[in-house]
Amino acid sequence: MADRRDGTRRSPERDAEGAFLRGERGGRVDGAPADFDRLIHERIRLGIVSALAVNERLTFSELKAIVGATDGNLSVHARKLEEAGYLECNKGFQGRTPRTEYRLTSPGREALARYLDHMEALIEAVRES
Repeated sequence: MADRRDGTRRSPERDAEGAFLRGERGGRVDGAPADFDRLIHERIRLGIVSALAVNERLTFSELKAIVGATDGNLSVHARKLEEAGYLECNKGFQGRTPRTEYRLTSPGREALARYLDHMEALIEAVRES
């Protein structure tokens, strides 16, 4: 999306059904939804979902190291994903030490797949232009 002269952002163009993006030069991006999942698009949340897509379960500490977030930052982002139904959080103890584990849910996997399909379509459109 390009900025307008007044500083506002221009919305992507849609086809008659409102289902496709159009590039700056008007090229149609087939199969790309006009709106992608902004919840996943944020860097730390995308890192969390991606890490859990390739690992069955990860602890809070493992996720924190993978995404490079602080405790508070990771907690907030994980909670947003959990509230959306993308993550499952299990809290327990390992001995006397608290242990929080996260797992990606089926809706989370589906949302990531849609997001990746959208991004691939955008990349392809840019390469073709």
